[in-house]
Amino acid sequence: MSAKKEPSVWQGFKAFLMRGNVVDLAVAVVIGAAFTNIVNSVVKGIINPLVGAIGTTSLDNYSSCLTSSCQGHHGIRLMWGSVLGSALNFVITAAVVYFLMVLPMAKYLARIEARRRAREGTHEVVEVTELEVLKEIRDALVAQRGSGHDAR
Repeated sequence: MSAKKEPSVWQGFKAFLMRGNVVDLAVAVVIGAAFTNIVNSVVKGIINPLVGAIGTTSLDNYSSCLTSSCQGHHGIRLMWGSVLGSALNFVITAAVVYFLMVLPMAKYLARIEARRRAREGTHEVVEVTELEVLKEIRDALVAQRGSGHDAR
């Protein structure tokens, strides 16, 4: 009976690092960090001043007191202005990302797809939802593994 030699910790770590999804994740994190700076610059430099022209640029000073007095460190203060400001910042950031990045990219990709179809002589338009794409990916992964899991 020969005992099967288990891979060393170093070999396991090397195999983990060589997987494509680890490298893809690392690239996504780096690109995401750089992209965050672009989006924050657009929000802080363009959107926030426009919003500030209508109202205030900082909602952090708005609060309510739950007790009779909120002087200094006494009393219970609800800082609802901070929460509202963060929520607005999120909505503004999401809008900037969608309208300045996602929507133009989707239109660009649709034009490329239309040109490809025109070259191939195919003029049918097929709308594929994100859910359908994810189901296809799931089914392909299940088939690739050869497992007996049923596709839902």
